[in-house]
Amino acid sequence: MALDGIFLGLLGKEIENIAVGAKVNQVQQPARDELVFTLHTKEGNKRLLISARADSPRVSFTDYAPENPKEPPMFCMFLRKHLCSARLKGVRQHEAERILFFDFDAINSVGDRRKLTLVAEIMGKHSNCILLDAEGVILDALKRIDMTLSSKRMVLPQLPYELPPSQGKMSLFDVPAQVIVHRITEEKTKTLDKAILNTVMGISPIVARELSFSVDKSGDKAVTDLDENDIEKLKTEIDKLREIALGNKGIPTLIKNAEGKPFDLTFIPVNQYGNTLEQRQFTSYCELLDEYYRSRDTIERMKAHSRDLTKLVVNAIGRLTRKINAQKAELEATKDRESLRIRGDLLQANLYRTEKGASYIDVENFYDENYATLRIPLDPSKSPSQNAQKFYRDYARAKTADKILRVQIEKAQSELLYLESVLDEIERAQTQKDMQLIRAELMDSGYIKMQKGKQKPPQELPPKEYRTSGGFTVLVGRNNRQNDKLTLKLSHKEDIWLHTKDIPSSHTVIVTQGREVPETDILEAARFCAYHSKARESSQVPVDYTKIRYVSKPSDAPIGRVIYTHQKTVFVTPENPEKFST
Repeated sequence: MALDGIFLGLLGKEIENIAVGAKVNQVQQPARDELVFTLHTKEGNKRLLISARADSPRVSFTDYAPENPKEPPMFCMFLRKHLCSARLKGVRQHEAERILFFDFDAINSVGDRRKLTLVAEIMGKHSNCILLDAEGVILDALKRIDMTLSSKRMVLPQLPYELPPSQGKMSLFDVPAQVIVHRITEEKTKTLDKAILNTVMGISPIVARELSFSVDKSGDKAVTDLDENDIEKLKTEIDKLREIALGNKGIPTLIKNAEGKPFDLTFIPVNQYGNTLEQRQFTSYCELLDEYYRSRDTIERMKAHSRDLTKLVVNAIGRLTRKINAQKAELEATKDRESLRIRGDLLQANLYRTEKGASYIDVENFYDENYATLRIPLDPSKSPSQNAQKFYRDYARAKTADKILRVQIEKAQSELLYLESVLDEIERAQTQKDMQLIRAELMDSGYIKMQKGKQKPPQELPPKEYRTSGGFTVLVGRNNRQNDKLTLKLSHKEDIWLHTKDIPSSHTVIVTQGREVPETDILEAARFCAYHSKARESSQVPVDYTKIRYVSKPSDAPIGRVIYTHQKTVFVTPENPEKFST
């Protein structure tokens, strides 16, 4: 998906219609590459999101309520200083470039009015947000670009702002359709859609393909195969496109794939996919962008916040897995320890036959029913008796190692399950507070060193709360510490406890209040439990359930680890319980 220049121009006009004259009340920077401006408009407060993230750059009004870091970044503080209380005077675009200019009427620290311009460059990995003074000089930028990053265009304070290098494409706003079509026909080695994309400024691949499809339904016609009729059709389609761009007549359109997930977006109805893909039209470009990016952005934001924790836990899981494999190999080696004892016994019984300095001895194995001959290797530097004692010592060590290794492996496997549950928590975390609580849990467990000085513990969040169709409250733990508290302290012995079978998941509790819980409600709660598990994308997930009275915690078990009995198992498909939240 590419947010092209024409789409951005239409979006800019939409923002301008709503926000011209609006006052900047607040500036926030919830993530490294994201800015959120709270604008007081005639329609009330609106959040204007400018994202310079490589995978989802955009500008739009949004319902997204950002979670801010404890300390605002320097660029955020800089924008607050210069733009808070400023009023938006206009939104403009240079030709069909993927750049919007937001002009503000601001007041400086001594009370003088001045013009400031915020430049939003929406260009994939080169996206940026830059603040200019009235003379077009850069005051600062979200991403500073120096000589080490680009020798062609630097973006640094005190330098004059320059537009990104031109791609040499033709603007629909300035060049007649006939001239554009002539340029397209010169692309002899390309298909029509590629030639259109290389020639016309401000369009994305989906628009280029749609123009090509309107000319020829095959969709892969070569430029060299165009006849006069095709050329006339192409001129007509380009004129239509110009009319849409200039007349603000686009239709915000979302394309969904066969699974119903957002696939692409554009400003015109799309016919190239026929009935294979679903289309949904919006009345607002901002609403379209919010719908397209909402779920993906939530995931990406949490990935950014959790990257260091994920790396720490994954590394710990890797070390522990290697340790368990090594211990299992040692344990496997101890299985042959009886042969050591047998060799010691046979050698002890044949000491009189063993010559000192011999490297081996052949003896009859009286442990074998056929009395087969067994060759026993010897250390020539030791006496026969010392060789026998060594076999006994090795046997004793192997026997002791067997006991110790079994305990160590069991303990390590329990720790591994705990770490996998933490990794699952990280993957399912939805807010920064969730991540703070997980970080605190890892500190308590010794995986993260406690920082020096007084540490203010993160505020504890309540369990997630939902309601079944039968009216029963369902509580779901957010992390392992809360799982323990929910199961062992907050719940009544007659409440019903649920957990995915042999799969990391949150502890889930149906609050019964002494009532009998129908099977339909148990199945609903099981679906909620499966959704809050590592198997949330699977189907037919096994979920165990039992009464709280049958759940207990071993004294040496890690956080969140319990044992249970009297369970029953149901198989369910995970269901997002947010629509059931109380």
